[in-house]
Amino acid sequence: MSAKDIFHQSVKIALENDGWTISHDPYILDTSVFSRKLFIDIGAEKLLAAEKNTEKIVVEVKSFVGQSLIYDFYSVLGQMISYQIGLTIQEPERVLFLAIPAFIYQEMQTEAIYHLALQQQNIHFLVFDTQTNQIILWQK
Repeated sequence: MSAKDIFHQSVKIALENDGWTISHDPYILDTSVFSRKLFIDIGAEKLLAAEKNTEKIVVEVKSFVGQSLIYDFYSVLGQMISYQIGLTIQEPERVLFLAIPAFIYQEMQTEAIYHLALQQQNIHFLVFDTQTNQIILWQK
């Protein structure tokens, strides 16, 4: 199992503050398409009272504190695509999100490639504040 991101706990708290129940830490992808198990950081569920239904998500947390923002972004794109393939097989009703710190999201605003790539690859993301442990943006 891989090491937890430095903002893992912050995102867990932010999800709980937003009304989510953490159901998996980590969420394990174990399908026949991968030769080994893959670990997505957090699985969460939320009861939708009006619909009497449960929304299920998984969240991959990234700090983007590596070599460079673009290098980390390229790496996470491949990771997210692999996770989407696995979820389609294992639990297609669960929606995958990438958790991005607010200060990185601000930096991403300077280059169109980030949003174009997320949009084109249909990658949902959430932006969280590392200081207040709050989710400040959900983007589907």
